[in-house]
Amino acid sequence: MRCQYLLLLFLSLGGSAVEVQRPRGVPLSKRQFYEEDKPFTCLDGSHTIPFDRVNDDYCDCQDGSDEPGTAACPNGSFYCTNTGFRPAFIPSSRINDGICDCCDTTDEYNSGAACQNTCRELGLKEKESLQKMAEIAKEGFLLKQQLIQEAKRGLEEKKTKLGDVEASKKELENTVEALRTVKETAEQPEREAKERHLKAWEDVKAVARLEKDKAKMAEAFLELDDDADGFISVAELLSHSELDPNSDGSFEETEAQELLGGVHKVDTVTFDGVWNKIKEEYRSEAKADAPPVVESPHEEVKEPVSDNESEQYPEDDFHEEDDDDEEEDDDDDPDEGDDYKSPPVKHAEEKKDEDDAGAMPPYDEETQNLIDSAQKARDEFDEAERSLQEVDEQIRNLQKEISFDFGPSAEFSYLYSQCYELTTGEYIYRFCPFHKVTQKPKYGGSETNLGSWGKWAGPDDNVYSVMMYEHGTGCWQGPNRSTRVKLSCGKETVVTSTSEPSRCEYLMEFTTPAVCQEPQSLDSFLHEHVEL
Repeated sequence: MRCQYLLLLFLSLGGSAVEVQRPRGVPLSKRQFYEEDKPFTCLDGSHTIPFDRVNDDYCDCQDGSDEPGTAACPNGSFYCTNTGFRPAFIPSSRINDGICDCCDTTDEYNSGAACQNTCRELGLKEKESLQKMAEIAKEGFLLKQQLIQEAKRGLEEKKTKLGDVEASKKELENTVEALRTVKETAEQPEREAKERHLKAWEDVKAVARLEKDKAKMAEAFLELDDDADGFISVAELLSHSELDPNSDGSFEETEAQELLGGVHKVDTVTFDGVWNKIKEEYRSEAKADAPPVVESPHEEVKEPVSDNESEQYPEDDFHEEDDDDEEEDDDDDPDEGDDYKSPPVKHAEEKKDEDDAGAMPPYDEETQNLIDSAQKARDEFDEAERSLQEVDEQIRNLQKEISFDFGPSAEFSYLYSQCYELTTGEYIYRFCPFHKVTQKPKYGGSETNLGSWGKWAGPDDNVYSVMMYEHGTGCWQGPNRSTRVKLSCGKETVVTSTSEPSRCEYLMEFTTPAVCQEPQSLDSFLHEHVEL
């Protein structure tokens, strides 16, 4: 349509336009309905009137078609020829109202208004504007051709790269499996050596606990032997009410005798069996006034950690949400195999027993060497596995870009990794094509998502003229934010404006050479019909 206007200007300014006679206010396209030698039929077909009643300043037709050149019909329209500029329609109510609406002054033919014909000046200005637009369209289309060629080269490069990466993935998969075998092979002797070390330490602690228990038993015997005759009698045992088997507050002789094994008294040799029955409940008189021992929070027994083992089981960021990978991580830990059980929870008394035995000694040189070898194998396996995951991610990204809809000739592909900003009085808008649109307060504040890439949303005949971004940050008691990005032809790629036509629904204007169409030559319109 703009090209038709341009042609009209050339024809009008060149003096080649010929004015065709017709009633005032009638466009050339409807001239055949207004023939002076025939009655006039209202354009809505309602009825027919003599032609001399056309433009007689009285409205006969309901559609106002009998008064195209007067203000008699409230729903009529007046056609401004505007020779030298663009023709236009105005409401009939503006005819002869003293204000010049048509640049050729034809709407004020009987008002006495002093109007100047400005059509030629307006035509010249619009001609200059249209010529500039034509130049921009031409340059933009040339840039678009370059973008298409670059996109083709880029697509071929991506396909080649994808093939190379897929080939490297196969090699890396073989490497990972080989390193997995090395790791598992190294972890088996490491696990066995650490278990031997732990068992030896448990044996040491067991001996220490046994010695301590014997000492406590000897101390208890002396304390219970009130008459120091070398025997513990029923009467002496009854002095410790905490040993009452049923804790009913009545510690009887029969119950005490039962604890002594059915006899009246025991010596140091036979007290061993009695001690095993009473040691959990027995309270030393010497410690009766001491505060009770409070159990410490549950803790796991920690093994000594060598310098090389300090980072033996690092967290793997790649496995945080992957069940399969978590299972592999379990296999990587030599202390967490199928037969591994967590150390029992230690209470205060047990902890004290362990402290009495001292800290667990460091690993011997042979065991430490096995740990170091296994850790090296784990590190090499983890590094290879991370590399494989990075390759998988690279393949996914390449496949996504290769299959992505970047336009009929992939002319929009250059936008994929770019972002563009527009700063207004209050906000900074950031547009990342095929990703998202955001808004951030200019003077500080959090960023708001105005929508993530959804689809091409232009009309059927120009679907690549509008981009739709959806599912942005939700509005308070309203819908999620969304943004329509309207694309127009331009030599530069830039965001030109943003607005919010409806609540939480944004409109962004964006220019890019990727939407420029091949400009039609002026000569192609010479045979077209142009309204004068």
